[in-house]
Amino acid sequence: MPKVVSVHSYRGGTGKSNFTANLATTVAAQGHRVAVFDTDVPSPGIHNLFCLEPEQISATLNNYLWDEKPITDAAYDVGANVGLAADQLYLVPSSVRADDIARILKDGYDVKRMNDGFRGLVKALNLDYLFIDTHPGLSKETFLSIAISHVLVLILRPDKQDYQGTAVTVDVARQLKVRNMLLAINKVYSSLNREALQQKVEETYSVPVAGVFPLSEDVVQLASEGVFCTKFPDHPVSQEFRQVAQQIMEV
Repeated sequence: MPKVVSVHSYRGGTGKSNFTANLATTVAAQGHRVAVFDTDVPSPGIHNLFCLEPEQISATLNNYLWDEKPITDAAYDVGANVGLAADQLYLVPSSVRADDIARILKDGYDVKRMNDGFRGLVKALNLDYLFIDTHPGLSKETFLSIAISHVLVLILRPDKQDYQGTAVTVDVARQLKVRNMLLAINKVYSSLNREALQQKVEETYSVPVAGVFPLSEDVVQLASEGVFCTKFPDHPVSQEFRQVAQQIMEV
């Protein structure tokens, strides 16, 4: 049975899309068939990490949601872009056109159709994993992604606003009866004790911490031009992604 993994954060700026791209690529590199949905339709961007340029995109998730294209038309094989085999990693991008974003913000979209798109692509591509890069915060759209997840990964930084927002999200996820929940702490200053931080977070939310990621200049310098873990496979950040991926694959 395909596994649905939603990657979410209560606030923007946590590195959620970067995390999703690296995690999905790491899982695909283990020989699994993986697709990523960019459901952050008001502010899409994960296509940059997969080196998929706007001029290469003829159909998007928006076109599917507006019943203009089948979902398979909006799925792009990006495996070769990040050093993987063809037919191993797919991306369904959202539109970066200003008019399309404005239309989504004004009219919203049918969340049932989104769910049908998830199911349709899983079947059409015979996927092992479907990763959903969500829009930050809580809305009816993110409730859907959270509710259908086999694994929900919540990204937070060591920041008071993130702590409070994560508490709300964890409570919502429990009400939606999410089967498995993991936390990932991102952008951790070198001066912080990582083990103590992990223990504090796990005790606060009663949710396991899958990984603790440093605030890395190397990641920042890549500037979203590629997937970090394939460009620097021996880097400590890439090693941490492999540990998180292993936990997800074992769930």
